[in-house]
Amino acid sequence: MNRYRAVVKIAECGGFTKAAKELGYTQSAVSQMVQSLEEELDTVLFVRSKKGVTLTPDGAELMPYIKNICHAYRELMEKRSEIEGIQNASIRIGTFASVSCHWLPGLMKGFKEKYPSVSFQLYQGDYTAIEELVKEGSVDFGFVNPQAVTDQELKTIPLKKDPMLAVLPINHPLAAKDKISIKELAQEPFILLEEGSMNEPMEYFQQHGIKPNIQYIVHDDYTIMAMIEKGLGVGILSELILNRVDYKNAVRNMEPPLSRTIGVVFKDQRILPAASRHFLDFLTDAYKELE
Repeated sequence: MNRYRAVVKIAECGGFTKAAKELGYTQSAVSQMVQSLEEELDTVLFVRSKKGVTLTPDGAELMPYIKNICHAYRELMEKRSEIEGIQNASIRIGTFASVSCHWLPGLMKGFKEKYPSVSFQLYQGDYTAIEELVKEGSVDFGFVNPQAVTDQELKTIPLKKDPMLAVLPINHPLAAKDKISIKELAQEPFILLEEGSMNEPMEYFQQHGIKPNIQYIVHDDYTIMAMIEKGLGVGILSELILNRVDYKNAVRNMEPPLSRTIGVVFKDQRILPAASRHFLDFLTDAYKELE
């Protein structure tokens, strides 16, 4: 099994040295694992170059099967852990910045008070990336806007409404107002957060027949806040990500108001590893308390 894990890690890291370090092996040992698997499969999986390591066409074609073997082995070990209890299990979660920074840490802390030995693996991405992680089995479940999920076979549970707010430079003329209209905001240089298959601010503009003056497209909420602080434009960000930040920006309600739904996506709750099922139950109970 270590050979398969090594191949997946090399593909993720883009190199043998980094993969060996993360796996806790020497580079020589990892190279031997790959060579052994290549001999068994009668093919070459990787090509080395000055730019790093890339999959060969055969490697790219075989990678989904190799990942499936790793996932199946993990599920086998998880089942064994379930038989022994969930204490030593690992919960893999796909998430995005606002949830992982401002919501998930408290939930993980509360869960670990009940199950101290449970560990967490967090994989960050946008809605599209998280859905793909769930579909390929790289995570047990992920946080998304349920409306962004395109695969009808996946299950979703909506959990929380998160208001979306206008963010402006602190000395911007519009900052003197309590509420910013969508028309006013659309006329300003707009910094758009790239969120994958669904973008709440863009849908908001489209619903009202307004085309914003997009000057920048950025993949990180905090970068947008830093750009706004420097006067490069305005944006719309979630209330959750705006909690406890040090950027000196003006934050105002939108007119009409805008919010997004935060929920979870997974394949089938009945076949989730035991620890992940327990955490989902814990999560939904915690949300009910927040309500």
